[in-house]
Amino acid sequence: MNHSAVTDLAGQLFRADSGSDSPPQWPDKYNILGVAVSATTAQQAAHLIIRAAQQRHPAVVTALAVHGLVLASNDESFRAKINRFDLVAPDGQPVRWALNLLYHTRLPDRVYGPALMLLLCERAARANIPIYLYGSYSQVVQQLKTNLHRLFPELNIAGCEPSVFRPLSADEDNALTERVNASGASILFLGLGCPLQEHFAYDHRSRISAVQVCVGAAFDFHSGNKKMAPRWMQRHGLEWFYRLLSEPKRLWRRYALTNTIFLVKFLLHAATLKAS
Repeated sequence: MNHSAVTDLAGQLFRADSGSDSPPQWPDKYNILGVAVSATTAQQAAHLIIRAAQQRHPAVVTALAVHGLVLASNDESFRAKINRFDLVAPDGQPVRWALNLLYHTRLPDRVYGPALMLLLCERAARANIPIYLYGSYSQVVQQLKTNLHRLFPELNIAGCEPSVFRPLSADEDNALTERVNASGASILFLGLGCPLQEHFAYDHRSRISAVQVCVGAAFDFHSGNKKMAPRWMQRHGLEWFYRLLSEPKRLWRRYALTNTIFLVKFLLHAATLKAS
C-alpha cells in the first residue's frame, strides 16, 4: 500500500470494493518492536471488517495500544500469535506516532478500539449483520446490549454473555463456540482485556466463523461502567494518564513499566533502522 494512500479514504474504499467476491485485502503491516502493526485508519478498518463479515470470511482483528505492544514484544509466543492476525490496528497515539515517524505512513489518527466498535455497530445495523458480545461481567454486558440497542435500534445482537474469568474446560469451550456459530453472528466482539482476548481470538480462528474483533475496555466504556478520557487527552496520547488517575492501585505498575519499556525499545529500534 502506498504510504500517501493511507489517508485517501476514497481510494481505499474503491480498492476494497474492486471484485466483490474476493476476500478483503488487509492493510500492509510494519515492524514496531518486533510486532507487525497495520497501517490503517478507523474507516478503512471498519470497511474491511464489515466486508469480511458480509462474506462470512473468518478473521481476527485487534487494536493495540502501548501496553499490548510491549506485552507482545516481550513474549515470543504472544508475539507470534499477534503477527498472524489479519489486522492489528494502532490504538494508542504513540503506536501511530511510531508508524508515522519510522515508516512515513501519514496516519491522521489512531484506531481507538471503543470508537471502532461503535463504527462497526453502526454499519452492522445498516447492513443487517448480526453481532455477538462476549466478555466482562454479566451486568456490564447486559447494560452494553441495552445501550447499543438504544444507539442503533436496528442492530441485530444475536447473543451476549459474560466471561467466567477462568480458563474454560474443553466442554465449556466447545459449547461457547457452538453458541456463537449457531447464533449466526458475523462479528464477535471480545471484551476480555489484553492479552486474554487476543489469545482467545487466535486460538479460535479456525473454529469461530465470525470476524473476531478484540475491543478490550470498550465493554466498560459503552456500558457506562467506566468513563472515557476527555477527547483532548486522547488526541495528545494522555489516555493512559487519565486511566491511571482513575485506577492508580491497579494501573500504576502497568504504565510505569510499559511506557518506559516502550520508549527505550522504540529509541533503540529507531536507531537500528537509521543505521541500516
